[in-house]
Amino acid sequence: MWEVLEHRRLDRQLVKAPREVVKRYEKWKDIARLSGPRGVRLIKGFHDEALAGKWKGFRSCRLGDQWRLIYRVVPARLIYYVESITPHDYRRQ
Repeated sequence: MWEVLEHRRLDRQLVKAPREVVKRYEKWKDIARLSGPRGVRLIKGFHDEALAGKWKGFRSCRLGDQWRLIYRVVPARLIYYVESITPHDYRRQ
């Protein structure tokens, strides 16, 4: 069984998120704990994908049209490290 560890600021981010996003995050955690990365990737609605650039080594899942979950997987220890849940900014930077 996999373990999900959350960054300490995640509670503050979840307070700002819409209720539907929080529900999808809870569902994501259930799937991640039981099935691991393969189970999360099978759910097409999450659009799980690897990140590049300064986020290389992390993955992203969609929790809504705008909201993203950023996390890292350590398969050797069966651990997910959840870094943040943020509204995705589509503007070019």
